[in-house]
Amino acid sequence: MIYQTALGPESVYSEKPYFLELSFGSVVGGSSFCALVGRRSSLDAMSEKVLPLPNGFPWGLCTAEDTDPRTAPNTGITRHYDFVVSRGEASPDGYLKEVILVNGEFPGPTIEANWGDWIEVRVSNEITGPEEGTSFHWHGFFQRQTQWYDGVPSVTQCPIAPSSWFTYRFRADVYGTSWYHAHYSAQYSAGVTGPIVIYGPQHVQYDEDLGPIMLQDWFHLDYNTVVEYVMSNITELQDQLSDNTLINGRMPYNCALVTDGTPCDPQAPYSKFRVTPGKTYKLRLINSGAGGLQYFSIDGHNLTIVANDFNDIQPYNVSSVILGVGQRSDVLFTPIGNPTDAIWMRTTQDGPFCARTLQPEGKAIILYNEAPEDSIPVTAAVPLPIGDTTCTNDPLDLTIPYFPTTPPEPSITYNITINEITNATGHKEFTMNGSPFHANYNNPILLLASEKNYSYPYDPQWNVINLGTNTSVRINVWNNDSSPHWDGTIINPENPQRRDTQMLSPNGHIVFQYNLDNPGVWLLHCHIAWHLSAGLSVSLMERPQEITEFEIPDFVQACNIYSAYSVA
Repeated sequence: MIYQTALGPESVYSEKPYFLELSFGSVVGGSSFCALVGRRSSLDAMSEKVLPLPNGFPWGLCTAEDTDPRTAPNTGITRHYDFVVSRGEASPDGYLKEVILVNGEFPGPTIEANWGDWIEVRVSNEITGPEEGTSFHWHGFFQRQTQWYDGVPSVTQCPIAPSSWFTYRFRADVYGTSWYHAHYSAQYSAGVTGPIVIYGPQHVQYDEDLGPIMLQDWFHLDYNTVVEYVMSNITELQDQLSDNTLINGRMPYNCALVTDGTPCDPQAPYSKFRVTPGKTYKLRLINSGAGGLQYFSIDGHNLTIVANDFNDIQPYNVSSVILGVGQRSDVLFTPIGNPTDAIWMRTTQDGPFCARTLQPEGKAIILYNEAPEDSIPVTAAVPLPIGDTTCTNDPLDLTIPYFPTTPPEPSITYNITINEITNATGHKEFTMNGSPFHANYNNPILLLASEKNYSYPYDPQWNVINLGTNTSVRINVWNNDSSPHWDGTIINPENPQRRDTQMLSPNGHIVFQYNLDNPGVWLLHCHIAWHLSAGLSVSLMERPQEITEFEIPDFVQACNIYSAYSVA
């Protein structure tokens, strides 16, 4: 989790925005203790329907008002999941294509747990025709003392080889809404995604939780073809057009656009939600796409944003919610109108600068309690700020964390510049501080660090920044321009925004800070899948001497299996 202290677009437009994942497994702030007995939380009634609770009170006396959300109670409970990853065919928008699924589903099954639980997921790789590796990343979790299970191949693990399995075990050390996804190349864009809900204390009142709502750009081409297109020596790293925009895996495609003879059903279904006028609903929004900025809205209604990523915030009202890839927002929605009404839920990709797509608008149907099941809304969309080339989130002075935390003065400041280069083969790559990241799936950096390999001066493609024994770091990221942009102003210095993924505008900058109290190797990267494949990432090594003290799990065996597979 990071403090974000400054963000700035510049007046000159450059070609590309980025969505930076900024989660390094670091707890920022103090400590707290919450007994697992005491008064009931407002969420208990809802949780009891889906999760058995320890003694009926999963977080005891912990409240959103008086408890640092990054200091989880110990529930003593482990939630077990068994995932099988396999190739198949599906037509979520009516267009039949080859996909990769989790337990045969798209999106994959929802992981649910209470704050403080342990989560254990056995992932079996049954991908065939052709075979390929996989790995799973659990977005936004600190992974304190579970660094091996962050799920990033070449950084924290070797890929899971075909016909083998790997068991991840990590703590629900934060609460709110997130998602899991494959971190092997751009594989997650083929369908390897699913939501995560961690139940915890609430700071706002609502009547019903409508659950996760996944917003996703969708590609009819297979992901390897898209990666090859973006990295070819003729596209100048220009992103491939997505074909559609989905809500919870659905949105009918305009089959008139199909030119390759692939079967397409114009009657593909919409996702649907039932509501009652006057009740207040919580929506857990997730941008689980590969590249597109999303504007989420509900016709004729304002929305109240109450959380971003894994952080409760002071509520504020909007007409639309802006989400970059990997970002989440919890919002409240109170339907107005008649019991027989039906209205559109919409998510719109912002192009051409912040997303490139053939069908920018995804829709779902909200049915009021007495509306016929086959109702089709005729409502009009709210105005959106489409065409804004800055590709940014809401202003930092709006997104104020509910539980206040003041960052310390950093012990070190580090500058990172994003640029593009042409490599020896004539292909374009992204660089961070002059070097693209080239993954070595057989030698993950964390394993090398555990063997006291801390420095890679003669192997720049590893792109490792060793932060040593410093206690905190402030990082300035400059996009496409090495000249400094930040004027030193900190927005909300006593309680700056905290989140794990942030949009970085073209020719802009971002300044963020985090405490170096979680030894490991953590990937800072662009969450546009094709940009990551083209090298836009850097690994931050934290407290390297302490990494050698780790107890290595069955991690090495997984590497042995993958190494044998990769040379076969």
